[in-house]
Amino acid sequence: MDVAIIMGSDSDWKVMQKAVETLKSFDVEVDVTVASAHRTPQKVHDFVKNSDAKVFIAAAGMAAHLAGVVASFTTRPVVGVPLSSEPFQGLDALLSTVQMPGGIPVATMAVGGAKNAALFAVEILAVGDESLSKKLSAYRKKMVEEVESKSEKIQKSFLEMN
Repeated sequence: MDVAIIMGSDSDWKVMQKAVETLKSFDVEVDVTVASAHRTPQKVHDFVKNSDAKVFIAAAGMAAHLAGVVASFTTRPVVGVPLSSEPFQGLDALLSTVQMPGGIPVATMAVGGAKNAALFAVEILAVGDESLSKKLSAYRKKMVEEVESKSEKIQKSFLEMN
């Protein structure tokens, strides 16, 4: 297993599907589960301890601390995805994910940053995988080409206005 995604609630799936889609587009093996740091702490523990994932992505809303709890059970990289929820629109989740005590690091993405979490996991995996590194370079090249194409369309439209 390359990446394990753990979500605090089934309602997080709508956002985290983007991470799964991104990982699969790179042919990265992924596993997904729902386990709450507060409601099912033993399940979180068992999932992390029994996983052979190289990278964990943990997503939760509110001040759930799921990424930090996952990080406390492993020495493998943990990427936190804070999720938006009421009443603070994800600020509480962001702060609980990014404000980790020294010694237990969690890489923190933007609120709702599932796609970037997946890409960051791919970057971590690509360090030791030349094939994955090449796929990542091709992905970046395609992004450049897409932006350039959009720019050309705008420039053409702009010139037609003058």
